[in-house]
Amino acid sequence: MAIKIAGTTVVDDSRELQNIATVDATTAAAISAAGVGGGGEHDFVASGAIANGDVVVLNSDGTVSVTTSTSAGAGSFSQYSTSQTKAVGIFDSTNNKVVIAYIKHTDSFHADAVVGTVSGSTISFGTPVEFNSNYTDWMTIGFDQNAGKVLIAYNQSSDGRAIVGTVSGTSISFGSAVQHNTSGTSYAPSITYDANAQKMVLFYRDGGNSQYGTAVVATISGTSVSFGTKVVFASNGTTYPTGAAYHASAQKVVCIYQDWGNSYRPYGIVGTVSGTSISFGSATLIDSTGTGDEPSCVYDSVNQKIVASYYNDGGTNKITAAVGTVSGTSISFGTPVNMGSSIGSSEVSNLGSAYESSTGKVVFSYKDPQNSGKGYVITALVSGTSLVASTPLATTSFNAEKGFIVYDSNASKIVVGWRDNTSSPFPGKAATVITTSSTTASSYIGVAAEAISDTATGAVTIDGGVNEGQSSLAVGTTYYVADNGDLQTTNNGRKIGRAISATKILVDSAMSGDEMNAYLGSLV
Repeated sequence: MAIKIAGTTVVDDSRELQNIATVDATTAAAISAAGVGGGGEHDFVASGAIANGDVVVLNSDGTVSVTTSTSAGAGSFSQYSTSQTKAVGIFDSTNNKVVIAYIKHTDSFHADAVVGTVSGSTISFGTPVEFNSNYTDWMTIGFDQNAGKVLIAYNQSSDGRAIVGTVSGTSISFGSAVQHNTSGTSYAPSITYDANAQKMVLFYRDGGNSQYGTAVVATISGTSVSFGTKVVFASNGTTYPTGAAYHASAQKVVCIYQDWGNSYRPYGIVGTVSGTSISFGSATLIDSTGTGDEPSCVYDSVNQKIVASYYNDGGTNKITAAVGTVSGTSISFGTPVNMGSSIGSSEVSNLGSAYESSTGKVVFSYKDPQNSGKGYVITALVSGTSLVASTPLATTSFNAEKGFIVYDSNASKIVVGWRDNTSSPFPGKAATVITTSSTTASSYIGVAAEAISDTATGAVTIDGGVNEGQSSLAVGTTYYVADNGDLQTTNNGRKIGRAISATKILVDSAMSGDEMNAYLGSLV
């Protein structure tokens, strides 16, 4: 007995009924609907020529077109300061603004903050506001989603301080600075927001306590901030913590740090916030072969993974990243992946990362001294416990330094900032970046079942149907729609179906792999 899905014979096998008996109600209903014309194949009018096997999208007028994409690139740079030594940035999701804090080397290293507004491929800035009129060093910035406030932590005369910023329109105002450490806070602190605890967590190296890696929970109330008890998370010699992220699924914070007491290796550790305190599990070594300079980390919400990145000058001279899986109070990492252009060992700064939730990609920014010191970005997709990286994209034409990277989730744009080293007194500049091709792939409706000329009517395989216009597929493999409309095996959240032969794919964006296995069984 042959099974027909949208007019296509899938199998002619006496074991059919036995296999169908194992299908759950949801899968059986989907197969049944396809068999009676409720899915599988439908005729559409083409807008533009379509080839057999192309992934197509549904247009607003009811026609279909081939999935399209545009070239990646960067918008023009806008200047936000006349001079800068270091800058950090964060996205304020309450006000849909980018906030940049920076140190002015022509003004006795005082510190300012400025509000940026993204519009299309440009960013404009309000008037800078000074928040520290003393010598400032080693700064980080975070955003408290519950309070709707920015928190800037910085080092002043070796003392650790923090200050709350409130965005209003294109301006920002500040409360009074609060001291959280009085003895030698140093080396690139990092900060993240714990959405479950509704607290900020600050990581830093405590010079007054044997250079140990230390964390403290911060509570914002109005325009002020208070701190809980300091907790040591790394006590093996000197420690250089610079990357922190919140794992939303596990409801934990993760810190990635470089351990100077263990051959400069990168480590990861999981923290649990309770009230105004934090506790830690055991640290995990990420890479036993190279150094972990300039570590950072982000949370990939699609794959529920932590992506740790660092510059490895232990022989590879490349940006390196590793995928971390949190389980309870521990974290494990896949094999580190080298990516991007070779970077000179003299440059150990300028590496940053952000998560572009609109595409499910991790975006890394860095300076490449081998290419005129230009600023670059490179994107990567998580695949299991590994990463698949793109081709690097130059974002500056000038020699860049002291960069930062922020994702504006309102505008769905990456914002990168750099110090322009080509013209004194080295102004601070920022631009929006199209890190991935602008694509219609997320609006796909199915796969063309035949070649369709422009304005002609033709068949499109939709959910429940089997498309036979493919080639070189791996049987049993789930496929996804890439930005350019190609089929790929990397999970980017745009599932299209599962291969049942080298040339055929069962189109079903909702049916799980387990459900399809239950139905197909040994028939494929």
